Amino acid sequence: MYHKVTIVGHLGRDPEMRYTPDGTPVTDFSVATSRKWNNSDGSKGEETVWFRVTVWRRQAETVAQYLHKGNLVLVEGRLNPDKNGGPRIWTAQDGTPRASFEITADMVRFIGGKGEGESRGGVAEPDAPYEGEDLPF
Repeated sequence: MYHKVTIVGHLGRDPEMRYTPDGTPVTDFSVATSRKWNNSDGSKGEETVWFRVTVWRRQAETVAQYLHKGNLVLVEGRLNPDKNGGPRIWTAQDGTPRASFEITADMVRFIGGKGEGESRGGVAEPDAPYEGEDLPF
């Protein structure tokens, strides 16, 4: 069994890099994806979904070096569900329920966006090539 998730959105905060006890780099950042539409009554609708993304090894170092809050990125990876197979759910300090979709990235493509600079069009290459079957898109 295999699943792959692709999202395109803007970084909600600067990436945070750290190292595991064995020295492996890992970087976390958040991505907001949005969609807008017009309702049948003429009003506008909007939805934003947040994802927490984790990147490992060489990609982690590249992402931490070149990406900043507001950059536009494309992320491919896999969802990390909770033990029930859904998003991670918790209660915020103000008592409201919250959910988090978490992705472990296989590839991060720097598309551009706010403060494009060096990150425009770059790719943080995966550490190992994908060896699965070709996808039809």
